Amino acid sequence: MSETNGLTSDEARRRLTASGANTVEDVTPHPLKRALAKLWAPVPWMLETAIVLQLILGDRVEALAIGFLLLFNAGLGFFQEGRAQATLEALRSRLAITASVRRDGLWKTLPASELVQGDLVKLSLGAVVPGDVRILEGAVLVDQAMLTGESIPIEAGPGFVTYAGALIKRGEGTAEITATGVHTKFGRSAELIRTAHMESSEQKAVFHVVTNLALFNGGITLLLVAYAIHLSMPLAQIAPLVLVAILASIPVALPSMFTLAATVGARAVAKLGVLPTRLSALDEAAGMDVLCADKTGTLTRNELAVTDCRGLPGYDQGQILSLAALASSDGGADPLDAAIHAAAQSTKTEGWKLVSFIPFDPAKKMSEATATDPKGSSTRVVKGAFAVVAAIAEASPPASLMVDELQAKGFRVLVVAIGAAGALLRIVGVIALSDPPRQDSSALISQLRSLGVRTIMVTGDAPVTARVVAEAVGISGAICSKAPLPHDLHAQDFAVFASVLPEDKFALVQAFQKDGHIVGMCGDGANDAPALRQAQIGIAVFTATDVAKSAAGIVLTEPGLGGIVAAVQEGRVTFQRILTYTFRSIIHKVVQVLLLLAGLIISGTAVLTPLLMVMMMLAGDFFALSSATDNVRASSTPNVWRIGNLTIAGIILGLCDLVFCIASLTVGRFVLGLDNRTLQSLTVVTLVFSGQAIFYVSRERKHLWSSRPGKWLLLSSVFDIGLFSSFATQGILMAPLSASIVASVFGAAILLALCLDAIKIVLFRHLAIA
Repeated sequence: MSETNGLTSDEARRRLTASGANTVEDVTPHPLKRALAKLWAPVPWMLETAIVLQLILGDRVEALAIGFLLLFNAGLGFFQEGRAQATLEALRSRLAITASVRRDGLWKTLPASELVQGDLVKLSLGAVVPGDVRILEGAVLVDQAMLTGESIPIEAGPGFVTYAGALIKRGEGTAEITATGVHTKFGRSAELIRTAHMESSEQKAVFHVVTNLALFNGGITLLLVAYAIHLSMPLAQIAPLVLVAILASIPVALPSMFTLAATVGARAVAKLGVLPTRLSALDEAAGMDVLCADKTGTLTRNELAVTDCRGLPGYDQGQILSLAALASSDGGADPLDAAIHAAAQSTKTEGWKLVSFIPFDPAKKMSEATATDPKGSSTRVVKGAFAVVAAIAEASPPASLMVDELQAKGFRVLVVAIGAAGALLRIVGVIALSDPPRQDSSALISQLRSLGVRTIMVTGDAPVTARVVAEAVGISGAICSKAPLPHDLHAQDFAVFASVLPEDKFALVQAFQKDGHIVGMCGDGANDAPALRQAQIGIAVFTATDVAKSAAGIVLTEPGLGGIVAAVQEGRVTFQRILTYTFRSIIHKVVQVLLLLAGLIISGTAVLTPLLMVMMMLAGDFFALSSATDNVRASSTPNVWRIGNLTIAGIILGLCDLVFCIASLTVGRFVLGLDNRTLQSLTVVTLVFSGQAIFYVSRERKHLWSSRPGKWLLLSSVFDIGLFSSFATQGILMAPLSASIVASVFGAAILLALCLDAIKIVLFRHLAIA
């Protein structure tokens, strides 16, 4: 290869074969694979086991009913999560589709996927850099904000290295490709996104609940079988008894509850400009206690603005801005010039007329204009870096002090000088520019602090710039700018992490997670995407790139950051609804299996049949899904799943409920003299009514009368109670039971609710369940 002719076609083909295409590997899961994954989890395993046992016993109707429950859970989760993550597809879309490449001594337009290391490419206004490159000649203005977090475009000339996905805002140059595809800085971010994974709190909660229930109820089932063998029950009776015990142990609708509650929450936050891209996002938002927020484009507007303008004696702010505007391109892509024109709009000084303009020259680091002042005199106006302008102007100690002061605050500083053509210039003013904070950033951080969430700024900018923005938005504390990051990081050690790379953000999130925190990451650029994916709750702001949006768990669909607070508050409401159902499931499943053993002891036979058990599963468990819309209070601090404590409380309340159920069966057997089939009907009515008592006790963290139940919850209760009362009194699918017995059990269940409520208050206080 020569610097002028580029690669030959043969050499390019050889390198393409060796290094692969300039693309990012697609690892998006196939829809069929995602669907099958819904059938491979603890609850589906238990349902699948029950189906197999039903078929072995020849109970095809019950097997079909369980199959319906299995497919309902899987289908609900699959379709609600239908917005598949297209992270790597979005990453590929950021690569230029075509590029101007020099091959065989000629400039050709080729697909970017065919580029290889060593290719010469043309960079020009509006182009997307097609790979990691080193500029050989020319001068360009490169915007790398979405890749490195640098808020200000960089003037780049020969020797400058920039990356795939950067935008050319001005100028033209020739560059050599130094890396392509997965080997680029962009590709490495894609690989981080592909490998990033954090099991959600929801997944952990479901697994722990099912595991605890399986262990506890499995032990009871073994006792049940042992006692049945002791009674010399035939295998034909023991097998259905085991099947009923398995069915009684399954929190069948628990996955559906997580899905429905998250869907209800997602619809609520969608009205507030928040789009969850996965259903577990709101549950994670409920527990988030640390928010890592990118600076550029997240806490700031990602656009330059004039922050300060100071005139030397004889010149006011309006005059300085007007003069600077004369020496700035109008309507171009230069963000510095655009910011100066925007600031000069309201302070224009009349009388100055532009004669000629010389655009910014990266070599000279200044732009200039010739204009006539109000008196008609020709004046040279120069705008640029202080060191450059000071070399062609009179010494100005006051200007030097101003520049030092403003640069110490992290601002980009320009000076304006004027003078006659060919004469020594005189500095007349100083302009400071910065990427200003969003108007709502400070309020957001204050609100999050009141909700128990600590906000930490994470930025690629220098510590000085980071400190200025942090102070402006209300983030106070130590600043870390070490590279690499310390190994023993704790969220409380630093308030700001500056000069960090995308890999550092990713590692930072992992470090906080290892320290036991539920971490949120808020960002807008491709450089934030790996950390957005790794965090339990990734949040992409309205202006985020497709890469960031597809990697995030929540996307803000409206400008501003208020959606983050809305997501936290609605997430905590969703958490409380799921907690209600989970707690109710633990108590009810414990009671059902223990009652099978107690019933076997009392009556010498099974007090429930598989058919009756399936009926209660279909009705009770799925009617209880109405709690997904219940009226609940959001907690004031981050929520934490304490499954161990929840299980302990559930078992204690379950044992109290068991006493009630045993008392009901004892009265039915020994006082009322009910036969075995009628006793089964009494068992169903007792479990349904006591289940409703448990439900209303579970839904409130305080006394059960402290809040009004939701409309759908009340309707589902009426339907559940009415349905099984009718079945019992009419003898539908079970032996008939007198209305007086049904009414007596219902009245006793009300007293049960009051007793359980008093015990619950004590348990919740001691086990920190809220």
